[in-house]
Amino acid sequence: MKNLLIKELKLSAHVLSFIFILFSAMAFIPGYPILVCAFFVCFGIFHTFQNGRETNDVLYSVLLPIDKKDVVKARFIFVCVIQFAAFLLAGAFTFIRMTLLGSAPPYAENPMMNSNPVFLAWILVVFSLFNVFFAGPFYKTAYKFGKPFIVFIVLSMLTVGVSEIAHHIPGLEFLNTSERLPTQFLILLFAFAVYAAATAASCFKAQKNFEKLDL
Repeated sequence: MKNLLIKELKLSAHVLSFIFILFSAMAFIPGYPILVCAFFVCFGIFHTFQNGRETNDVLYSVLLPIDKKDVVKARFIFVCVIQFAAFLLAGAFTFIRMTLLGSAPPYAENPMMNSNPVFLAWILVVFSLFNVFFAGPFYKTAYKFGKPFIVFIVLSMLTVGVSEIAHHIPGLEFLNTSERLPTQFLILLFAFAVYAAATAASCFKAQKNFEKLDL
């Protein structure tokens, strides 16, 4: 598995998968739907899937003396590594924005989503959607990814919309502030649990589908 993961990182990965991690810096943009940063991170990962298809990476991988399910597992670990790196970066930027820049007028008067633990939770929701509706379904054919990616685009944009509407609902204003932080961190913890469960379930299902696939 270690060697497979090294292959994913050094050979299979598209450079955009790493570059698009920097979209986490969108956490600093006031007056903008900053959750879009999570979509762009996933879009970068999408390029690795696309590159793998064009270079027959999947076929090459299954010809190696390994179990087919390990090919899927390695790709999912790669996806999680990129997502976790982007999440940590967004977390660092969120901390800066909530502390050093918390009283800055562009942020204090921002009508859009602010960077806080709830914002980080929404990022995990988008990542979960990518893993469940794109990364997993890709291994039904290990070739076709147009429909799964369109489904992910629609769901992720709907999520962005819901995230921007939620904090305008009476009683939920705290979602866009630095108040009630214990509650916000509980929401973040719940999002972590959902992400872990959804990703594990999607990986397991993808392994089952891939093992049945005749390449």
